[in-house]
Amino acid sequence: MSERVFSVGAARAAIAFALVIAGLWGCSRAPTELVVYSSRNEQLIKPMFDRYTQDTDQAIKFVTDDAGPLIERLVAEGAKSPADLLITVDAGDLWHAAERNLLRPVDSPILRQNIPAHLRDPGNRWFGLSVRARTIVYSTERVKPEELSTYEALADPKWKNRICLRTSTYVYNQSFLATMIKRSGEPKVEQVVKGWVANNPTLINGDTKILEAIAAGQCDVGLTNSYYLGRILAKDPAFPVAAFWANQQTTGTHVNISGAGITANAKNRANAVKLLEFLTSPEAQQSFADSNFEYPANPQAGVNPLIAKWGKFKQDDTNIAAAGEFQAAATKLADRAGYK
Repeated sequence: MSERVFSVGAARAAIAFALVIAGLWGCSRAPTELVVYSSRNEQLIKPMFDRYTQDTDQAIKFVTDDAGPLIERLVAEGAKSPADLLITVDAGDLWHAAERNLLRPVDSPILRQNIPAHLRDPGNRWFGLSVRARTIVYSTERVKPEELSTYEALADPKWKNRICLRTSTYVYNQSFLATMIKRSGEPKVEQVVKGWVANNPTLINGDTKILEAIAAGQCDVGLTNSYYLGRILAKDPAFPVAAFWANQQTTGTHVNISGAGITANAKNRANAVKLLEFLTSPEAQQSFADSNFEYPANPQAGVNPLIAKWGKFKQDDTNIAAAGEFQAAATKLADRAGYK
């Protein structure tokens, strides 16, 4: 799996975890084991689950794999599946799981209060846990931030031979184009993508590699998830690449999520809902996002001090379910536009 975890603020988070768990559970105990299928890296989720178990006596067993195999496993297991909760790192995967009737709606005022509408399923089958902003990154040595504005503006000829992009088959790019289609329609988005292609972008397999290519002078701007830059800057504060929040005067910066839903055949549904409610609480959200330089889905939670320096940004409020709903259309559009 591609995720790597850099633990930040663990000590301060431990106290917050204990407090919020106490508030959610009181003196109750839940000894029945919960089973979680997760495409998040074990190193990221295990410390949080361990603390949760310590404070609530709620046993948690988790299985980690890529989202696709986990979803197919749920299909194969059917009613016999032991899984109570599914966690993935792309809204499109959650959408596909929900459309295959693998997730069951949750009627929880706590979840609706904690997670904004655009970061959860309209049918309440899944909810965002952390936010992944996919925005413009640029060389601080060769680009001035006032030269940048929108994703669409990267089609301007002034960026010819200066752009690094992931391939169109990369799932976060598919989700990005899908939400653009939802908001702006296929004709407009196709015109934009054709403009990117006309600028002869360098296609690189990896967000971290894009950032490194910009630093090395191979290109001047790119599109990456912002947490990749956070990881690098945590090790090298002098790294000569910065994030620019795209589309702040128009539609807002594109966001994706890691998120979770209760499985359709959950054997321990009530306790799984309690765990999901906890995971969306401000304290848990801050710890979850803080450890990987992501943004919390709950707007009441804090962010890592390193990325807080980048300032607040306006999110594109298109419901992220579009990542799955228009994924096929995004793939076909990229092919028509010549975006490989």
